[in-house]
Amino acid sequence: MATLAETQKITPFLWFNNEAEEAATFYTSLFKDSKILSVSRYGDAGPGPKGSAMVVEFQLAGVRFNALNGGPVFNFTEAFSLAVSCDSQEEVDMLWSKLTANGGKESQCGWLKDRYGLSWQIVPKRFMELMQDKDPKRTQRVMQAMLKMKKFDIARLEEAYAQA
Repeated sequence: MATLAETQKITPFLWFNNEAEEAATFYTSLFKDSKILSVSRYGDAGPGPKGSAMVVEFQLAGVRFNALNGGPVFNFTEAFSLAVSCDSQEEVDMLWSKLTANGGKESQCGWLKDRYGLSWQIVPKRFMELMQDKDPKRTQRVMQAMLKMKKFDIARLEEAYAQA
């Protein structure tokens, strides 16, 4: 049986100041099929404090990630985000609430930054379905409704879609 590393050719590698293990633990608490796979720690040679996490390998919803405690050299930007396809309004609400807690920040159109500065897109599957409709008037109404939102509201999207 192939290991995860053998089946996933490309792995996102996230640079944290010193919160890689904390962030990985938090992220894995949010999604099914998620877990910490391994933690390598700094030794006497550093450059981080001996015993602190250097690289954390973890899995989110079956996708493998690496997180490095590399110090305050680089920061996340909105140029990279993790997009989550949500099955329900309840899932959107739960992820939005947890990811914006403790210093996270809401943005527009389903985007947010978590407390570590990583950008996420929390998008209901229903939005994508509505946007694939063949009627351009319907998709325009859905788009206009979405552009007024921070967190997605499926009921409001459905209302915009159904307008005469």
